[in-house]
Amino acid sequence: MNPAMPAQAGAQFISLILFLFAARWYVLPRLARMDRATALTALLWVHVFRYVALQIFSAQHSGFPISDAGARDIVLGDVGGAVIAFVAILLLRRGSRVAVGLAWLLVAETAYDTVSNIRDGIREHLMGAANGITWMTLVYFVPLVIVSAGLIAHQLYSRRGEALRPATPRPSRGAAGTPSLA
Repeated sequence: MNPAMPAQAGAQFISLILFLFAARWYVLPRLARMDRATALTALLWVHVFRYVALQIFSAQHSGFPISDAGARDIVLGDVGGAVIAFVAILLLRRGSRVAVGLAWLLVAETAYDTVSNIRDGIREHLMGAANGITWMTLVYFVPLVIVSAGLIAHQLYSRRGEALRPATPRPSRGAAGTPSLA
């Protein structure tokens, strides 16, 4: 057995556990103080940077033994997730409820992408073959994306009855159309 295989798997698992603890202790309490749109936006930003998967082509060129089809699938899934996340952020900034549907789509896409990449990585015997930036991406960024997707799902489900932004009263207008201080 390749000794890098348990090291990579162990590091990924440890990162996943540590991100879960950080999410429970620090992120969830902070998100609870935010309005729904702001909380979702903060979590979606993690996914915008999934285009980092494009580095797989450089890794492949440098000897990472992934097939062309495997590299293409990773890039399409992650760049697609990045686009969905960014569009959802733009729609949240406009107060559009369509953003909620896109956020759910991102959660589903991320789950599918993760399972598909694990399956393909096992089939191509990639576990333990990563090094350099690819290793760092797999050990730190992938667990962060997974935890973030779980947090997005949690926010979407647990706050489903909540408005995206709380209603704020408009300042009353005086007789001449100027804001009244009363």
